[in-house]
Order: sequence, then C-alpha cells, then structure tokens
Amino acid sequence: MWIFTETGFISIVRKPEHPGVLTVRARDRKSLELLAAKAGVEIKRSPNGDYPYRVFVGDGPFLEWFLDRGGELQYDNFKNRVAKTRGYDFAHALGDVWVAMLQVEDEGSRDELTDAELTDRLTQIENDQEAE
Repeated sequence: MWIFTETGFISIVRKPEHPGVLTVRARDRKSLELLAAKAGVEIKRSPNGDYPYRVFVGDGPFLEWFLDRGGELQYDNFKNRVAKTRGYDFAHALGDVWVAMLQVEDEGSRDELTDAELTDRLTQIENDQEAE
C-alpha cells in the first residue's frame, strides 16, 4: 500500500515470514519520523532495497499513526499543504504522481452532472452526515 501524507510518502507491506509486523518503507527519512516516534522504533537504513529507509511496526501503532494523520487534517488543498510542510521539490514530485494517475481516470467521469444527479448526490451527502 502506498500512502501520501503531508509529511511524506510511505510504502507498507507485510512480509510472509513476519506476519505480525508491518514493514514501512520510504525514500526519505523524514517520511518515517512521525511513525517511528509513535511506535517507539528506530528508522533503519536499507541502501540495497527498493526504499533506502524502513521501520518495522505492529498493526496497533501503525493504525494509531494513520488515524492521527486523518484527525489532524486541516487543509483544503493537499498539494499546497505539502509544499508548505515538505517543500516545493517534494510537492513537484507529488504533482507528477497526480498527473500519472490521470491515465487511469474513468472515461466519462468528468461529464457534466445533470441537475437531478447533483441534487441526489447532495441529498445523499446530507443524509450521511445526519446519520453520523
């Protein structure tokens, strides 16, 4: 799984030989710092791997870290926020990912909504919020 947050980019896998441990990898150390601090683990270097940095954590600390990221969300534009938290070089690379993912966008997904579709969607959102 890949996750992009305002603090970086990580790749998470579960190795079959260690089923109780998540291996969380990153291209840069900063992307792992908050997770490592939350889990109380050390960031390890792995210069021969796909990603040069990694941490090994249990599900609990990882899920807590992940929920913290959602709970702290206070921005209305992710790419602009990343430019502030990680700098323009990181934000530029993130923009390249955004552009690459345009290749898999559903055909017709940008067609205009009819008034009825728009009204139905807004009603659904309001009902979902009331149910919470």
